Amino acid sequence: MERQAFRVNGFLVLLAVFVVAGLAGGLTVATMNPIVGVGAVVVGVVLLLVMSGFTVINPNESKVVQFFGRYVGSVNDAGFLWVLPLSTKKRITLRVRNFETAKLKVNDADGNPVEIAAVVVYKVIDSGKAAFAVDDYEEYIAIQSEAAVRHLATTHPYDSHEEGRTSLRDGAEVASELTVELSDRTALAGVEVIEARITHLAYAPEIAQSMLVRQQASQVVAARTRIVEGAVGMVGLAIERLAEQGVVELDEDRKATMVSNLLVVLCGDRAVQPVVNTGTIYG
Repeated sequence: MERQAFRVNGFLVLLAVFVVAGLAGGLTVATMNPIVGVGAVVVGVVLLLVMSGFTVINPNESKVVQFFGRYVGSVNDAGFLWVLPLSTKKRITLRVRNFETAKLKVNDADGNPVEIAAVVVYKVIDSGKAAFAVDDYEEYIAIQSEAAVRHLATTHPYDSHEEGRTSLRDGAEVASELTVELSDRTALAGVEVIEARITHLAYAPEIAQSMLVRQQASQVVAARTRIVEGAVGMVGLAIERLAEQGVVELDEDRKATMVSNLLVVLCGDRAVQPVVNTGTIYG
């Protein structure tokens, strides 16, 4: 939608205005002719109209030019320029901007209430769409960002307990998904979303304590699983080494007793008090 408006270096046009004004004034004074005076007045009015076309464009800024309601183009070149006279010029910033959404309370994919917020980094790439496709592109982006964050939270669980399932805590994957969804939503307004990332994620206060206990239990189970796996490997290695080196021959019952004792020692969460048997193991 964006197109470039007609523009000329403003200093050249200003110089031409001064030259024409000087010639008209000098000719009027020199001739003192009423007809020449009327012509000078007309020239002065025309010059005033011409001067209404001057505008200043700052770096990373665009001005949308309208001529009696009609969009005639945008000007992105920084500097002092002259465009179509009697036109209105709306400023649109092209700088990179960011904002943070409010903390939203929403149920995740598992139905657990969570609090979530995100920061969105964006910039305008089409000033024509930003000015005319939506009423207020900043408000439009804010509302669409909250809608995208809510949708993201409802389609993913806070914490995944299944292999291969993306959770809200998977920062890189969730940020990429949120950025793509926001880009699709804001393209209508001529806005490019550079990055969207979650900045706040927590369970809602009413279930936070219960979920903390659940997470602690999950960590304990995971740690115990690792301990048991390691203990079984150590016991198997010990029995194999004893058999290979012929240190002692154990029947199945004694092997079972040895395995039981070693597992108690390796898997117990408290220090074990050893009992030394000074007689035969069959006594």
